[in-house]
Amino acid sequence: MIEVVIDSIRVSLMAQYRIVVLREADTERYLTIWIGPSEADSITVKLQGIEVSRPLTHDLIQNLLSELGTQLLFVYIRELRNDVYHASLVIEVNRQRVEVDARPSDAIAIAVRTQCPIYVSDEVMRVAGTLPDAEVALESATPENKALEAADSAGDLSPFAEFMDSLDLGDLPASDEDDQ
Repeated sequence: MIEVVIDSIRVSLMAQYRIVVLREADTERYLTIWIGPSEADSITVKLQGIEVSRPLTHDLIQNLLSELGTQLLFVYIRELRNDVYHASLVIEVNRQRVEVDARPSDAIAIAVRTQCPIYVSDEVMRVAGTLPDAEVALESATPENKALEAADSAGDLSPFAEFMDSLDLGDLPASDEDDQ
């Protein structure tokens, strides 16, 4: 089993679906899984610490687990069959482990609430895991992109202000706004 963390939730511009991007802990190997908008919202709400007035479905499941004295040990994305991922909630009930079949999106939404680990089978990661393309990695390693990443993470855009100030725009025609 390979431990993964939630890297991001992405929106597809082509469909109403979202994608959860799982990243292998301590590496740059990724697993992407298409999920529905409700599940994406449920995961996002919890990750961002947004308070809701009433429990969402995944909150209800967490509350049931707690009230029944059970513990979610981990989520396991165990199989990829016919392009469909299959997951399990591995729960401890009366000192016994029980596996409950679940959609990965629901399992992940519950995992973020219970703060339990998420694992992917070696086989699923071997078949469906991806590494960033070397060409993309090289492009992102340019000084401009490194400066952008640094500025974005620090919230400081001064390197770009300096760059903009260094541009010679004297040969450009004046815009209509300049004429007013």
